[in-house]
Amino acid sequence: MNILSQIIIGFVAFMHLYFLYLEMFAWTTKAPKVFTNFPKDLFKPTKAMAANQGLYNGFLAAGLIWTFFISDEFWSRNIALFFLNCVLVAAIYGAYSVSKKIFFVQGLPAILGILSLFLG
Repeated sequence: MNILSQIIIGFVAFMHLYFLYLEMFAWTTKAPKVFTNFPKDLFKPTKAMAANQGLYNGFLAAGLIWTFFISDEFWSRNIALFFLNCVLVAAIYGAYSVSKKIFFVQGLPAILGILSLFLG
């Protein structure tokens, strides 16, 4: 995998680790400052749901980080493509169902990662 792809994949993984942190451990403290469109009175009652979402974000990050430890270039690239496409699908659905901003925050970096793997 080329350096640009690794940087983008690392960035996407880091973002999803951050989402994991916010949704699993800081949903009622720091998350209200980040998710400003979400009604403040719903943070406490949705804490368990948010933690579940955070866990899924952690799986996405883990899959992307895993690609750095795969020595076979073919498999490393294909697994990176799989997880970047998972991020992209989640971003498209989030943009459709919650906020268009999700596509720009999560989807565009995933697209850049996918393109870097094809062009690199």
